Amino acid sequence: MTGGRHLVIVESPAKARTIGRYLGDDYVVQASVGHIRDIPVPRDLPAEMKKGPFGKFGVDTENGFEPYYVVSPDKKKTVAELKKALKDADTLYLATDEDREGEAIAWHLLETLKPKKTLPVKRMVFHEITKDAILDALQSTRDIDSALVDAQETRRILDRLVGFELSPVLWRKIGPSLSAGRVQSVATRLVVERERERMAFVAADYWDVTGTFAADSSAFSAKISTVDGSRVASGSDFADDGTLTARAKSATVLTEQSSRELVQALEGAQARVTKLESKPHTRRPAPPFTTSSLQQEASRKLRLGARQAMRVAQSLYENGYITYMRTDSVALSKEAIAASRAQASELYGSEYVPDKPRAYRSKSQNAQEAHEAIRPAGDRFRTPAQVAGQLSGDEFRLYELIWKRTVASQMADAKGTTSTVELALEQNGRAATFRAAGTVITFRGFLAAYEEGRDASRYSDDSEDKRLPQMTEGQHLQTRELLCDGHTTTPPPRYTEASLVRALEERGIGRPSTYASTVATIQDRGYVLRRGTALVPSWTAFAVVRLLEEHFGTFVDYDFTAHMEQQLDRMARGELGRADYLQDFYRGDGSTGPIGLKPMVDDLGDIDAREINSIPIGEGITLRVGRYGAYVERIARDEDGKEIEGADPQRASVPEDIAPDELTVAKAQELLERQKDDGRVLGIDPGTGHELIAKDGRYGPYVTEVIPDPEPEGDGSATGAAGTKAGAKKGTKKGAKPKPRTSSLLKSMDLATVTLEDALKLLSLPRVVGTTEDGTEITAQNGRYGPYLKKGTDSRSLETEEQMFTITMEEAEKLYAQPKTRGRAAAKPPLKELGTDPTSGKPIVIKDGRFGAYITDGTTNVSLRSGETVESITEQIAVDKLAEKRAKGPAKKPARRTTTRKAPAKSATKKAAPKK
Repeated sequence: MTGGRHLVIVESPAKARTIGRYLGDDYVVQASVGHIRDIPVPRDLPAEMKKGPFGKFGVDTENGFEPYYVVSPDKKKTVAELKKALKDADTLYLATDEDREGEAIAWHLLETLKPKKTLPVKRMVFHEITKDAILDALQSTRDIDSALVDAQETRRILDRLVGFELSPVLWRKIGPSLSAGRVQSVATRLVVERERERMAFVAADYWDVTGTFAADSSAFSAKISTVDGSRVASGSDFADDGTLTARAKSATVLTEQSSRELVQALEGAQARVTKLESKPHTRRPAPPFTTSSLQQEASRKLRLGARQAMRVAQSLYENGYITYMRTDSVALSKEAIAASRAQASELYGSEYVPDKPRAYRSKSQNAQEAHEAIRPAGDRFRTPAQVAGQLSGDEFRLYELIWKRTVASQMADAKGTTSTVELALEQNGRAATFRAAGTVITFRGFLAAYEEGRDASRYSDDSEDKRLPQMTEGQHLQTRELLCDGHTTTPPPRYTEASLVRALEERGIGRPSTYASTVATIQDRGYVLRRGTALVPSWTAFAVVRLLEEHFGTFVDYDFTAHMEQQLDRMARGELGRADYLQDFYRGDGSTGPIGLKPMVDDLGDIDAREINSIPIGEGITLRVGRYGAYVERIARDEDGKEIEGADPQRASVPEDIAPDELTVAKAQELLERQKDDGRVLGIDPGTGHELIAKDGRYGPYVTEVIPDPEPEGDGSATGAAGTKAGAKKGTKKGAKPKPRTSSLLKSMDLATVTLEDALKLLSLPRVVGTTEDGTEITAQNGRYGPYLKKGTDSRSLETEEQMFTITMEEAEKLYAQPKTRGRAAAKPPLKELGTDPTSGKPIVIKDGRFGAYITDGTTNVSLRSGETVESITEQIAVDKLAEKRAKGPAKKPARRTTTRKAPAKSATKKAAPKK
């Protein structure tokens, strides 16, 4: 298009810069920086609307579920700049992403900018940012798809209704700052259910026998499969309760004694080949990446969390390296297939490319949203070697992964042979058969470029790439060795981010574009914690899931949630009306279920908060989720087991590093014993006459003073607890019990050996070192990051904890006379070197820093936790910790609170129905 000046609006500045390079001077490319407006929370509504139909949700549930939108405060400047650019434009191109969310952003831009009716407005879509794709998109514009907008808007309204109806119930019955969500609650339930399985798991012991057999000079190993005509039980034959499954009831469970007796009986017996099979083995390549499969592989192979993987993929897309990264399609365009086959032939040889191109078909019917799989951009792919100078770190590694997967998807099958042999041993009245299987790859095919990763499995298969020697049926083999080996069954593996995404996808819960945010949300909310790559639910998650299951079961039901996604897909295809569906969902007047969300909340009845927050551990011990965290409680009972009325229960905090399945009865009893109410008496503080004790608390060991109960008012006493020199708060009313002084133990101290002298030193903090000429005190104190000096708002770190008690005023003034820098001393050598980080490619070391020892690869730093030592950190632990820190991203700064709130923009409008 020539002549005039055209405004192109995209979401991100990076995308704007890349597209701007491909368009001429007649085009101005600007970014909206994501969404420009949203449904406000009710407290941010204008005063006149808070009592109206929009007051509860920001959505009018009485009149077609119309949402009320306002321009986000941080986007007002952006909107003003876009309006200014629009005044001089002859054409407006809305070039936001091609999925539902991108379509909604384009619609919001149109509604907010309100271009003149005479100005041409065109929707411009593309799935890759290359010059050809952008120029082609200019020639094939369309109108905004109202069906896609409806689907995205309905999803947003559903999330608002569910969150604002259910979250207040959680606040009242469990704790503040909790939230329920249409997809996040279901994802949390998956993680909690897996942990419940682990908690109920009963380990079973079983033994097997492994034999080493020789055919000529070649030896191989085989495992026992039957004994005396009965199949030998293996790990997969046991149920999670420790008993044999129904299909394995007739199997023989070998014990240590029976296996040793069998080995003794068969010692020296020759083995005879009774069965020999050989079958061709064919393995096909995995299809190209969808959003979910990319997240899974990035987690398995690159140790990237789902959110981090999508952040990196977004950058690659916006800078023109890959196609659009939110898709559930596995199809490739003709150009991409040709490019893949050409590079496979060029790099690996023509024999690695099949005669016909491979065609992959997506399960999803959402053809409007799923145009193509994720692949390298362009009609001729740039190899990893060609982009190595342009990309680095995670971007290069993710691009390489996408390139390999795409090229491998058009390569030939891997070929090989799978051989199986069965051997019989008979001697001394005992008989046993042994079995071995092995697959030998004779032509690697696509494996030369890429092999798909696998999630952790409870029972491994060691048959891959195991070569068996040439044998014939009836042949006798030498038995070189028979070894007994004991095993214990393992509980179901916890979810990782990869396997959780896979579970959500398999159940049809959520959509590719939502997986990363869902997995991130349940971690940000504290429902799920990471231990290495495993996802461990918190006790709060147990309470939340239990409440939702018992009182809102429909909305955490897997099938119901998947059905909702199907309805949204129908809406995106124009097959379902938005208002009718929302009416059915909210009021239960139609086909979405027997009861809607509103009637369910209205008829909720009484919920026993104590019961919801309680989980029996066993032997009279109960775990409870309290306001300040989880704790175990044991009610005092008499010899007959009856509760003793009036007796205080024994309680102990549960450390956050104890996973739910690790809180056994024995562990709970240990916690209760460690946290006796009395603590260890150290002696009497001569200054106050108070008893000092040492205790173990939720945040570690500490010392504290025992404050006597206050004397009754009016007794005339002049020396009550509130009047003591130390520990009394200013303004404490007569008869009130002041807060006792407490202090955490220093790193050099131990709870079992801390003395009265140690306690007095600790409780003397903060210690006044002296006063400056202007009257400002300098104090020495212990903080979260170690010992330091404080003068007004100016602080200086101390090198050792002992300096808090010994530093003089002269030494303190010298320290303050030095410039305040992050590092005054020369760089210290690392405490330990741990190899190379697979993500950054940089060496991992443990250093001694200002706030203690920490792990670093030069870019990402992770402090060692309390109780961890330099010696206990292995290379794998360090890699996991660094990956976990990267996945969390930069720490969020708390929002500033203000005493006044600006009224929403006057230009806020209700949504008008999209033109059909």
